[in-house]
Amino acid sequence: MLSAVGVIIGLASRAPLTFFDEPYLGLDAVARQMFYDRLLADYAEHPRTVVLSTHLIDEVSDLIEHVVLIDKGRILLDEDADTLRGRAVTVTGPAPAVETFVAGRTVLHREQLGGFLRVTVSGAPDRPAIAGLEFEPVSLQQLVIRTTQAGDPVAAGNGGPR
Repeated sequence: MLSAVGVIIGLASRAPLTFFDEPYLGLDAVARQMFYDRLLADYAEHPRTVVLSTHLIDEVSDLIEHVVLIDKGRILLDEDADTLRGRAVTVTGPAPAVETFVAGRTVLHREQLGGFLRVTVSGAPDRPAIAGLEFEPVSLQQLVIRTTQAGDPVAAGNGGPR
């Protein structure tokens, strides 16, 4: 109930700079969605800067206009959300074909299962597609996860045997 009261006060204040730090804590899924809907409606009527600190990135990705990712005191990302949405791609397919496609790219994550390889790389696919490869966009949440793991070879899936 305390979280709900805090959210109500935050919305009702209509302060020019409004901070919500993990506002969903203590709220169930229905209450969280109601908060997001009310936040968008109120923002449309009373535009202002809203800072939403959250770990539930996929849940709020449609609300986000700009992303600042801070990890261990360092700013890793500070960009427009639409720009970030096209910043990485995941390519899946036979390992040799994937390795050929990702050669020379910044690898954010890799997973191998038998002869198939799944690699997340920075940048949109600017090379001709190789037969047998599948490409999928990377969600903001996955981009955040892969970006924060990029410095840790084991967490990024880049350590160990290939």
